[in-house]
Amino acid sequence: MPDLFSDLANNRESLGPGTWLFRGYALDVGDQLLEAIGRIAEVSPFRRMKTPGGREMSAAMTGCGARSWVTDRRGYRYSELDPETGRHWPAMPALFSRLAADVADRAGYPGFGPDVCLVNRYQPGARMGLHQDRDEQDYRWPVVSVSLGLPATFLWGGLRRGGSPARLVLEHGDVLVWGGEDRLRYHGIAPVPDGRCKVTGHVRYNLTFRRAL
Repeated sequence: MPDLFSDLANNRESLGPGTWLFRGYALDVGDQLLEAIGRIAEVSPFRRMKTPGGREMSAAMTGCGARSWVTDRRGYRYSELDPETGRHWPAMPALFSRLAADVADRAGYPGFGPDVCLVNRYQPGARMGLHQDRDEQDYRWPVVSVSLGLPATFLWGGLRRGGSPARLVLEHGDVLVWGGEDRLRYHGIAPVPDGRCKVTGHVRYNLTFRRAL
């Protein structure tokens, strides 16, 4: 099978002992990824979830796969059903699974098979506070994050809250993979500045692949 991903796939940058940034890795399949996001949203629409404390998140979310991450007054968790529709989340597109597995392998995490893809939609001003991805059962598996659309500043902190996180601009097609010693590092997204992307308009999308179980 021919390689669907960018010729830049081997151009990786180390951000830590278990973290790799692949600039432009998903460029060649960007349009296909965006089309798939549209189909997912037709079944499970984007929504702004609320934290257990009742605060509405600024990024809108949906998801696909065997389960997806949700938050409400009951807490943070993974659910096999979309709480808004009462139905199972849309199946994960084959392209999504292959992209996540391929780039994880290139980053040194062979055998990664995500069962979750959380899809975040950021409009100008939306952000994601510093947090850890720790609702998964097995931290041996990495997190794979794909950026599409407007550029955004990724905040890359340490293993404990506090301090000044590093700031890294992620652009359309960039893919970030972290695991191992870096798996529980705090991370987030600074408020997305206004702008226009020729393929998404005034929007940034982020695909986050994980293995929950």
